Amino acid sequence: MKTIKINKPFKNFTTLLLLATSSAVFSAYPEKPITLVVPWAAGGGTDATARTIASALKEELGQNINVVNRTGGSGVVGHTVMATAKPDGYTLGLATGEINMMHWQGLTNLTYKDFTPIGQINFDYSGIQVAANSPYNTVQELIDAIREQPKGSFRNSGTGLGGVWHLAFAGLLMDQGIEANRVKFIPSQGASPAMVELVSGGISIVSSSIPEGRSMIEAGRVKSLGIMSPERINSFPNVPTINEAIGSSYLAGEWRGIVGPKGMDPKIVATLEKALKAAYDSNIYQGFMSKQGFGVEWRNSKDFAKQMEKMDFVYGAIVEKVGLSK
Repeated sequence: MKTIKINKPFKNFTTLLLLATSSAVFSAYPEKPITLVVPWAAGGGTDATARTIASALKEELGQNINVVNRTGGSGVVGHTVMATAKPDGYTLGLATGEINMMHWQGLTNLTYKDFTPIGQINFDYSGIQVAANSPYNTVQELIDAIREQPKGSFRNSGTGLGGVWHLAFAGLLMDQGIEANRVKFIPSQGASPAMVELVSGGISIVSSSIPEGRSMIEAGRVKSLGIMSPERINSFPNVPTINEAIGSSYLAGEWRGIVGPKGMDPKIVATLEKALKAAYDSNIYQGFMSKQGFGVEWRNSKDFAKQMEKMDFVYGAIVEKVGLSK
């Protein structure tokens, strides 16, 4: 059999052809619609945030962003779908701070390490709400009363057991040298039903984002004493920060950000990060978030990864102190 010798110029041409083909394939991303998984039900704050950023992302990427709600297991189902998807950039998710809490409670083995961070787009800090007729008008008065009165005298709600608003308030108590479970936590289906219980006298406190209590606050039935944020929020400028109220630097709340499965191509991540930042800065997203009173806070892929790691240790310690660690 005669051997055909491939000369060097032909080899170089083949290499260049392969590189050009590879480049052409990448430059086409995204060449089809992208699915954005939401781990919470339609109609809530996370869903609204997801649909708004999806609309803005469509403008940047030129492809439809299809929002899909995958609920169940206190966020476990949706986050699992995100983590186990093919890491090709066509299945992303709007992850929430629950990934820093769920594994500590034995609900899942998933951690922040199972995701590729694209960018953080939101952070809603926890507020402290009491009924309008409550005798407490400042955070300091409330903290002093909790410290002085018998354990269990105060009842707090705003989310499910071990949820972000539960842990945020427990962490504040720990920050003030008070045992985390000194205030009895009453699980609820969210801040709205908790607000109803608050004004009826069934509970003493609702720890949740302040915008979730907007209707009750504006109706004069609830008052917000403080917010666990670094500065006052524009939608409620009269509510002091925890630092202003009691001199504490404690911060807590719910973050939301776009992630993909672990192992995504860095070039695709860079493309998505750039598009997400532009979508975050858009009038579509900023206008909606401002109107709703939701917090906007941007972290790029690298800083978002650091934030997730930091919050994982923070909430892990709180989960242990409230007796939910497994």
